[in-house]
Amino acid sequence: MDEPLVDKVAMREAAESACALMKVLSNPDRMLLLCELAEGERNVGELQDAVGVQQPTLSQQLAVLREENLVETRREGKNIYYSIASPQAMAVLQVLYAQFCVPTGKTRRSRK
Repeated sequence: MDEPLVDKVAMREAAESACALMKVLSNPDRMLLLCELAEGERNVGELQDAVGVQQPTLSQQLAVLREENLVETRREGKNIYYSIASPQAMAVLQVLYAQFCVPTGKTRRSRK
C-alpha cells in the first residue's frame, strides 16, 4: 500500500507561517505582552503595569501583534482591551510556559 504523498507546497506554506509566528515571538516585550494576555483580556494600562513596558514601546509592540493578527481589540468607553486572537500563538505560549516558567515555590530541575 502506498503512503500518501506529502504536499510540499502546503508544507512550505506551513513552515513559512510557523517562522513568521516565531519571528514575532522572538521579541522579549512582545513575548511578555502575549504571556500576560494568555491569562486573559487586559486593557493598555493593565498591560503597561504588568509587564513594565512604557509608551511608546508598548504601543509599537501592540501594533505589531495586531498587524500579525495575534491579538484582537475591543473598545469599552476610553479603554481598549486586548486578547489573544491566534490559537497557534496560544499553543506555542503554553509550550513555552511549561518549559520556562516555574510556579512559585517549585525549583527548576537542572538539565544534564
